[in-house]
Amino acid sequence: MDFGEIFNEAIGEMVSPTTAAYALAALGLAVHFGYSGLLNFGQAGFMAVGSYAFAMSTIHFGAPWWLGLLIAVVASSIFALLLGIPTLRLRADYLAIVTIAAAEIIRYVVTTNSLTDVTGSANGLAGFRQDFLKLNPFPQGTYLGFSSNDFFYRVVAWGFVIIFGLGVWLLMRSPWGRVLKGIREDELAVRSLGKNVYAYKMQALVIGGAFGALAGLVFTLPRDVVQPANYGTELTFFLWTCLLLGGMSTVLGPVIGAMLFWVVLSLTQNILFGLIQIGTLPWLNPSQAGQLRYILVGVALMLLMIFRPQGVFGNKKELAFS
Repeated sequence: MDFGEIFNEAIGEMVSPTTAAYALAALGLAVHFGYSGLLNFGQAGFMAVGSYAFAMSTIHFGAPWWLGLLIAVVASSIFALLLGIPTLRLRADYLAIVTIAAAEIIRYVVTTNSLTDVTGSANGLAGFRQDFLKLNPFPQGTYLGFSSNDFFYRVVAWGFVIIFGLGVWLLMRSPWGRVLKGIREDELAVRSLGKNVYAYKMQALVIGGAFGALAGLVFTLPRDVVQPANYGTELTFFLWTCLLLGGMSTVLGPVIGAMLFWVVLSLTQNILFGLIQIGTLPWLNPSQAGQLRYILVGVALMLLMIFRPQGVFGNKKELAFS
């Protein structure tokens, strides 16, 4: 078992586009729950809407990448409005129920065989990144151990994380962000000051959903395929794990949480596979090892919630609202 290779692969996961996608989506959840108190259990649905909107607009209509990006954000905003209009005037648990159900509805709709020509059904859609790759300024070669395209994807993905993370940081220090945090702490008090709580919640839901759509693009572009199986309910709960690991009411927390999540997954999987190969765990097969790593991550999250419920970068004072 080569521990050097195992740790190198884990470090590589820290800067992968998938980790960046999880960080972006978890930032959206931070806007929803950490700063606004909105329970969104359907962030995977926002990612699916963004991914499919981009893929369908570029494949079926030949839209350039920038227009596909715009369509993805608009589609996620419409999706947020459809979910928020009937629920945001009600208790938080209604939004939680509606979002988790809507995410599953989206996944089942795009899997429908009658829509195969449009969504690709279970096989999904592929071949939509050619126009985007024309932006790659790096000549063919190796950069920090990555190919030109792989390095370009990482630069773009983490550039998105930095830019939009900075955007969230600035927003939450603006008067608008202070109202959001006030709604999280005491909605009635903010309402008594004459603020339109419903409008602020809707704005937060749309912004966090747009982050989910962008995360969906970052997640699918390196793969050049969008498939419904990637947007199951477990994806949303992985994103919540990233958020809780780093801290709910922070900007850096979701990013570090996503890195920790993928490093731990990579380490546990590769160590378990290595132990199986050298015969230390003869009763375990690779398929079982893949499931066991999620159990270990779950146990680690339980311990984190017991001993540091505010997350790695969170503040205990921020837990008062929950």
